[in-house]
Amino acid sequence: MTRLSVNINKIATLRNARGGNMPDVTRAAQDCERFGAQGITVHPRPDERHIRYSDVRVIRPLITTEFNIEGNPTVDSFVDLVLEVVPDQVTLVPDSQNAITSNAGWDTVTYRSLLTDLCKTFRDKGIRTSIFIDPDPRMAEGAAACGAHRVELYTADYAADYPKDREQAIARYLETARTVRDCGLGLNAGHDLSLENLAWFVHTIPWTDEVSIGHAVICDALYMGLEKTIQAYLGEIRKK
Repeated sequence: MTRLSVNINKIATLRNARGGNMPDVTRAAQDCERFGAQGITVHPRPDERHIRYSDVRVIRPLITTEFNIEGNPTVDSFVDLVLEVVPDQVTLVPDSQNAITSNAGWDTVTYRSLLTDLCKTFRDKGIRTSIFIDPDPRMAEGAAACGAHRVELYTADYAADYPKDREQAIARYLETARTVRDCGLGLNAGHDLSLENLAWFVHTIPWTDEVSIGHAVICDALYMGLEKTIQAYLGEIRKK
């Protein structure tokens, strides 16, 4: 079954807006695990505007579920953090330092040399490496050539187009996902997935290994509570 990894960045954003330790990011990570999430995702940025490097170090030994660190590997401090903490998975995302949120995948052809070196560095440390890509079969083939274990499909376009035509919205993702499978890679997906569009995605692409969801989970939790929200997302995944 597709696994749910909860991105807890937004909880850290709320904490940082006021200072202090409310809400407690560490407790939130443990609660997500306790409520059924099969993974915890964090995306530290150099300015530490949400998840801090210190949060990553504290959370790592406190959870037993999969720990996924996302970030831009062209930042030396990010690579150093990943090698120090040794998460279960690192997801390489080409976001600029001033980006509000991730907004594009890697060009795995143009950056093949860089990504190949990074995949080897993390592989040698026993860390599964996933490359964030747009829905393009060529980028999936490029990720395989780089030595990645998985790719993560950037699903913003799918989420935007889903209300208009769900068949059309998923077409490029399905084509790319088939290429990912043919290349022998694992498949993750994330960005703007929600209770509205999640079930159709995993129903149509049932070999999706993992979905990483943060913003929508935390928004829904404001109304439903974190435990009920995580159970609702797991329920959508099981609908496939």
